[in-house]
Amino acid sequence: MSKSPLPFDRTNFTFMLVGIALIIVGFVIMSLDNEPYGFGFMGITLGPIVVVSGFIVEFFAIIYKSKSK
Repeated sequence: MSKSPLPFDRTNFTFMLVGIALIIVGFVIMSLDNEPYGFGFMGITLGPIVVVSGFIVEFFAIIYKSKSK
């Protein structure tokens, strides 16, 4: 069992970047809603679903442990 200098490897960082991108895209989607006060489909439904999926990906990136070689 070898000790790695970093607690995460390349796949964890890749998942983290994907999660951050999803969170940013979700907030952009929410800001693009044309309804007053953001009460349309994009501001109330689609944007928050994308943001929550980004947080789920982030959680998965933290708990994911790669297979030892």
